[in-house]
Amino acid sequence: MAETNGTTAKPVLFVDIDNCLYSRSTKVQDLMAKLIDEYFAKHLDLPWEDATRLHKDYYTNYGLALEGLVRHHQIDPLDYNTKVDDALPLEGIIKPNPELRALFQDIDKSKVKLWLFTNAYVTHAKRVVKLLGIDDLFDGLTYCDYSKQPLICKPHFDMFRKGMKEAGVEKIEDCYFVDDSGLNCRKATEFGWSVAHLVEEGLTPPPTQAAKFQISHLEELRTVFPQFFKSTSS
Repeated sequence: MAETNGTTAKPVLFVDIDNCLYSRSTKVQDLMAKLIDEYFAKHLDLPWEDATRLHKDYYTNYGLALEGLVRHHQIDPLDYNTKVDDALPLEGIIKPNPELRALFQDIDKSKVKLWLFTNAYVTHAKRVVKLLGIDDLFDGLTYCDYSKQPLICKPHFDMFRKGMKEAGVEKIEDCYFVDDSGLNCRKATEFGWSVAHLVEEGLTPPPTQAAKFQISHLEELRTVFPQFFKSTSS
């Protein structure tokens, strides 16, 4: 992954990682939720039901459960990362995805910059894309930096500004984005980005569409952002 941040006239396609580059059917989200609940219960000395409720409340209110832990309980984010994200047994779950690789290889890099955009810490982000076999296809990565305070994460506008600065894009209209989170997609749309909300088949879509585009598979990016692809069909 060649991380560059020089200002570019090219548009940028920001791509979320978790539950976006791999399917929810992998159950990575369930494993992560369990580790987070365990962290809440142990480090805050809470009964299990209270731990799961607080985890959900913080995720809903802040977009990242960790932000609530840091804000209200002075938890060390890097310790959290070690015991949660980096503790996930991803090597046995996430495998190279040739179809996904082919999709991103078909993007014309002379027309758009490909940029990873995640609320995870750098170690988790890089591990996932390496396991998927696509780490060499992206120009860079914007992540939630657990080593700095305050934490900046999606869906806050400061995170979108951070992504633009790091990707070297100045115009909001040159920013394109795909994410599985309806909240992130709504906020990115409010910010002015062109957004595709990934709602996998079998999942319940939001009552009100979260973005201009709603897709059920990343292959549909060929249809919603055709200007970035060498070909328009797989």
